[in-house]
Amino acid sequence: MRMAARLVMVRDNHLLVMHRNKFGSEYYALIGGGVDPGESPSDALMREVREETGLMIANPKLVYIEEAGKPYGTQYIFTADYAGGEPVLAPDSDEAKIHNLGQNLYAPVWLEVSKLASVPFLSKELKNLLVHDLVHGFPEQPVKFTSSADYETKEEIGVNNAI
Repeated sequence: MRMAARLVMVRDNHLLVMHRNKFGSEYYALIGGGVDPGESPSDALMREVREETGLMIANPKLVYIEEAGKPYGTQYIFTADYAGGEPVLAPDSDEAKIHNLGQNLYAPVWLEVSKLASVPFLSKELKNLLVHDLVHGFPEQPVKFTSSADYETKEEIGVNNAI
């Protein structure tokens, strides 16, 4: 089953997210991606953040483990400290190559935390945890949860393999 590493990072009351426009369907997701064979989730996190944003991060801490089912698999979700840079896709990343084709767009952005509850986000369960924990604090020990088979707005936005 697939594994992925994702980042929760807040800076100046803004959450770092990937804004997606997939063939006209718009939504947000956490920055991150697949764990390569032989790679740890925390190493994958560092690599994916560099590829998708160019940002430097420090002190990753696992806060959630999301069992998202097929095709998404297990999502290891970390908080981390901002250590520098501005979000931009690395020109040689897979996301930049797909983005440059013009119909499946990726844009790393800082989303106001107060807007998170009102935007389409993958997954609904993760969004609900984030809305709560961004106000009340993240758990000391990783919280494991299962996403529903239908990611939030899946039918509305036509997402089949969005993450």
